[in-house]
Parts: sequence; C-alpha cells; structure tokens
Amino acid sequence: MRLGVIDVGSNTVHLLVVDAHPGASPVPYHSQRSVLRLMRYLDDDGAISEDGVARIVEAIRECVDTARQIGVDDLIATATSAIREAANGEEVLARVARETGTQLRVLSGEDEARITMLAVRRWLGWSAGEILLFDIGGGSFEIAQGADEYPDVQVSLPLGAGRSTINFLVEDPPSRDAVSRLRAHAREEFTRVRDELFNGRPRPKRVVGTSKTIRSLARLVGGPADPVTGDLAQLHYVGLREWEPSLREMPGAVREYLPGITPERGYQVLAGAIVLRTAMKVFDVSTLTISPWALREGIVLRYIDALDGRGAEPVRDAAR
Repeated sequence: MRLGVIDVGSNTVHLLVVDAHPGASPVPYHSQRSVLRLMRYLDDDGAISEDGVARIVEAIRECVDTARQIGVDDLIATATSAIREAANGEEVLARVARETGTQLRVLSGEDEARITMLAVRRWLGWSAGEILLFDIGGGSFEIAQGADEYPDVQVSLPLGAGRSTINFLVEDPPSRDAVSRLRAHAREEFTRVRDELFNGRPRPKRVVGTSKTIRSLARLVGGPADPVTGDLAQLHYVGLREWEPSLREMPGAVREYLPGITPERGYQVLAGAIVLRTAMKVFDVSTLTISPWALREGIVLRYIDALDGRGAEPVRDAAR
C-alpha cells in the first residue's frame, strides 16, 4: 500500500510518502517539505501569530493536494511541540481541520520518544542491545533508553534547536555569554533528568542520534556517508567540541553553506550543537551512531504493525 505521513514540526511541514506492507521495509516514494520556523511566529503569550497559522495551513494544504495527486491509500497527519505547546494550539488545530479537511493528531513528547525508538530499533536490529537515544527537534529534545522496541524510560525537554536559539541566542552570531547561559541551562536540565530518570539504567551498548539537526552535525563533523554501505558517519564528541567555536563565530547565513547544513538549519545548528554536546557530556557519551530513521518512519512502522495485528493502533485521523 502507499502511505503518506504529514509531520508538522517546529521547523518544517514534511510530507513523506512510502510504499509499505507487513514484513517489508518501507520504501520512500516521495518527500517534500515547507520551511516554517514556527518559533519565530510565537507572540509574547506563546500563541502562534496569524502569519504563522496561515503558513501552517498553506503547507498542509499543499501536502494534502500532493498526496491526493499521488493517490495514497491512507494519510496520517501529526503535530509535535510547536502546536502542542502553543497557547492557541486548539484554535490552530480547528482551523487546519476546517480549511484543509485534515485532522492533526498532536503527539506528546513521550509519544515522540517512544515512536522514534521503535524506528531506531528496527533500523539497527536487536543486536544493538541497550540503546540510549537522543533526538533533537525544533522545539524539544527527547531522550529515551531501553533494550526493546519501546523504551523503558523517556523524557521530552524544551531544548530543541529552534527554541534554544530563540530563547538564548538572539544575536547573530551570539555572544560568548549567551552561549554560556544556554550551556549552563542545558547542563542543569540534562543532569536533573539523568539523576531522576536514568540513574540505575544499564550502560547502553549503543548511543543513537536522530533528527535532521543531528544528521547535519554528523555530516559536518564526521563527513559523508559510506559510499558503499550508505551508513551515516558517526558523530564524535571531540569533533563536535572542535567545531563549536567556529560555528559560534559564524552568522547563520554563513553556516548554511557548510557541508551537511541546509538553509533552514543554518540559523539554529549552533544551538543544536551546544545542546547536543552538553547532553553527551552529562551522559558520558563519546560517540553517537546516527539513525536515518526517526519519527516519521516510526509512525509508518506502527501503522504496518497494526495492519498485521502485531502492534498498537496506528497514528492516523488525517484527511483521506
């Protein structure tokens, strides 16, 4: 069957269309994204502005039109932290439904972590053993750990690359003091959840990073994918530490020309690097394995599992 997933994130609205059926790996058929940077459309009360809502509606409408032209058998639409935490989130959902015919399902941060862990486990396989997962979105940073397809412990923190940029790195390029404040705040949050939630967990056999921000940093620091296997380069703490001063000195418009950094990520990749390096330091991680599968692929896998009678109900409720 041909399945479409619309993912409304803090940075982009992304449509992924795959050919999928039980017992097989999903095969990508089509992908398109619209850059939003929703964190820049939040007012002082935490509501998404009229311009921001209009951009969300238009981007989803384009995705729905494309899915209909392709002829998907089912369409799933989800939203994450930007709409989940917006003061007018319910109004945004209602307007999207009214103007596009699409019912967005809002995922909690814990949902994101659990579904992403499923995708990572399926990508790496059972031999990966105990996995510690880091996932950076535009608005939130998810951490999860476990030895199964779903984690034993997971947490979502408001430390996404876009949110951290807006809240701490206002100047472009930012001052050293601003960078230090972000690092100190991230260190406090990561230390708290490490001690409260992850204390006593087995040492992970593999620490895995997902999301566009982490993949971009891995490409920048570790180089391109293996030309034979296609495996993504690992991201080493030492390399990230060496690159961070250079990123700090560059304005966002220059960062986007670096290897692996796309125009929509240039302005926020520094915050992503700071937050990620802090997490690696707090959790004593020297190397990240990079998984190309993340939330969208996890949603597809849950859907297929449900069709096969093996898993939970799929995430759905989008327009047909």
